[in-house]
Amino acid sequence: MELLLLLVTFAGTLALGVPVAVCLGLSSLAYILAAGLPVVIIPQRMYAGMDVFVLLCIPGFILAGNLMNYGGVTERIIRFANALVGWMRGGLAMANVADSMMFGGISGTAVADVAATGGVMIPGMKKSGYPADFSAAITAASSTVGPMIPPSVPMIIVGALSGMSVGQLFLAGAVPGLLMGIGMGITCYVIAVRRNYPRQPWKGFGELFASFFSAFWALAMIALIIVGLMSGIATPTETAIVACIYAFIVGAFIYRELPISRVPKIIVDSAVSSAGILALVGFANVFGSILASERIPQMLVNAVLSVTDNKYLVILLINCLLLVIGMFMETIAALIILFVPLLTLATSVGIDPLHFATFAVLNLMIGLTTPPIGVCLFVACNIARIPLMPVIKAVIPFLISNIIVLLLVSYYPPFATWLPTTLMGT
Repeated sequence: MELLLLLVTFAGTLALGVPVAVCLGLSSLAYILAAGLPVVIIPQRMYAGMDVFVLLCIPGFILAGNLMNYGGVTERIIRFANALVGWMRGGLAMANVADSMMFGGISGTAVADVAATGGVMIPGMKKSGYPADFSAAITAASSTVGPMIPPSVPMIIVGALSGMSVGQLFLAGAVPGLLMGIGMGITCYVIAVRRNYPRQPWKGFGELFASFFSAFWALAMIALIIVGLMSGIATPTETAIVACIYAFIVGAFIYRELPISRVPKIIVDSAVSSAGILALVGFANVFGSILASERIPQMLVNAVLSVTDNKYLVILLINCLLLVIGMFMETIAALIILFVPLLTLATSVGIDPLHFATFAVLNLMIGLTTPPIGVCLFVACNIARIPLMPVIKAVIPFLISNIIVLLLVSYYPPFATWLPTTLMGT
């Protein structure tokens, strides 16, 4: 009865539009009160969920991304992306994808990508003759590439949950992220040719090199993060702090677009964003511990294995489950609740943990652009100032492209495991 109350409370509050963290907290509270357990369990479990050293790098990477964004990075990356692919048919849409791949590698979150680049790209695409629904759809869809390319907040969460190397997880997402970008770029080109979307004139190699050198210091931050983690010189948390210092120096003294007086507000905004993520982590840990006490993970594993123990069918079932969960639940909450039991299921049929982590995160990234709770869709619609339904229709080709990439990564493990094992070993 208590378990039913937990699930009904969670589903009901989620359907009412209550923030996911609050849904998890309220449903956990309802279970604890109904079971006659002491309420002090909630803060204890919350603290246990947040008291993980690697989670300290989340505020660091968020702050570094905000410092780079306010320091003039967005415009320089967009300029370079336009010079790189803007001259092709539908080039501005492909530049949107390229921009997300580069900016996402700085911010580490999809929502930050939509908010930062969408404010520039969506009005620019509309002004150049692209429909508003298509502009919002490609901005939302391309933002899901960012968290696959290092640094990645979801991969940090996975590392904290499983004990896997965050450096290896970062590298595991790089190739799938590139595949997602290439797939969406091809989709943009096909749609642009069929609908005769505009293209910009070729501005010459001079503009290409000039825009590259203008964006060089921003792009070098990605290399700084990867080299720091691969070499073992710094932990993920130390790398995040170094990234913050680097972002401040670049924005304030190299680009000279980051006013020193604005830094305190950026720190406060980053702290608020980080607190929201960590609160979600804490409440999700309470919810997850209740599910564990009710043996739901073991029941899930046994239910699947009673149907089949074929590795390829298990991969298909896991992907179907996560695609459905991603439609209704925020990525980090879904990872905290489901990752460990699904990892147990995956390893029991011989799936490599690094491979599983990669396609699980990729799967939930797709959920950011699927209704009814596609967070990136809502942000893009607000920027474009159009209703949600036209954007849902326009985003379908990009969802298909990303699902094809998901299947490739799911059924060909080297897409996820080759780069980290080659550069960092097993």
